[in-house]
Amino acid sequence: MLAIASRFSRFCLPALVLAISAPAHATAWDEIRLPGAAPSSQPQSLAIATPQDLPGARAIFEITPERRALLNTIRYAEGTWANGEDVGYRIMFGGSLMASLDRHPDRVNRTVGYASAAAGAYQFMPFTWSMATRALGITGFGPQVQDQAAIFLIHRRGALALADRGILTPELAAKLAPEWASFPTLAGRSFYGQPVKRYSQLRAFYEANLANLRAIDNVRTDLAQAAPPVRPACTDDSLSCALQETSSGR
Repeated sequence: MLAIASRFSRFCLPALVLAISAPAHATAWDEIRLPGAAPSSQPQSLAIATPQDLPGARAIFEITPERRALLNTIRYAEGTWANGEDVGYRIMFGGSLMASLDRHPDRVNRTVGYASAAAGAYQFMPFTWSMATRALGITGFGPQVQDQAAIFLIHRRGALALADRGILTPELAAKLAPEWASFPTLAGRSFYGQPVKRYSQLRAFYEANLANLRAIDNVRTDLAQAAPPVRPACTDDSLSCALQETSSGR
C-alpha cells in the first residue's frame, strides 16, 4: 500500500504504492487458512458475508455491500482491480504475480525509481500485514483474509463508520490517504507525494460498484425469503406423523 523511492532504504520511511496494471485473466488461488471459510466459486469482489459465515477468528468483520464497494474501490485505486477477478489478490508491486497465497511474499520488487514489498489486492507492506493479522488472529494470504485485514486498517484509521454510510465523501477518502497513497487528501494530492486517483474517479467507481452489490444483495434476500421452510422428517409411528407424511406426498 505504501512504496519507496529506490534511493532510500525501505526501513527509513513508509513505502508508497503506485497504481499498477493488473492482468485481465483470472487465476485460481491456493487454499486460504481462515478457519471455517471455504473458497467461493464467484469472484471475491461480489462476496458479501456476515461474521457467522466466517467463524473461528477473533475479530471477523461483516462484509456489507457498502464495505465491499469500498474494498473494491481501494483495489481500483491501487491498480489491483483486474476487472473484479481474484487474480488481483496475487499482484505484487510492479505487476508480477505471487506463486502462492500461503503467506505474504515479503519480497522487494523494483520499477524505474521505486522499490516496494507491497503485495496483494490492497498492497499490504509486510510490517502492516503482520500487525493486522496478529490483531485479527488470522493466517494465510487468501482473498477473504486480505479483505478482513483491509477492513481492519479502515477501522484503524477511524473511517469504518463513514464507510458504512454508503457514500464515498472527500473526508472518507482523506482518512484513507495515509494508508493507501493512491487515495487523495482533501487537497487532492497523495499523502506521500505519489501518483493519486482523482476523487471524482473514485466516487464514480464506488457508486456504480455499490449499486451492483446492493442489487445482488437484494436478489439474495428475496430468494432466502421465498424459500419454503423445511420441516424435519417424521420418524415415529404416531398418527400425527402419518398425517404429516400423507400431506407432504411422501
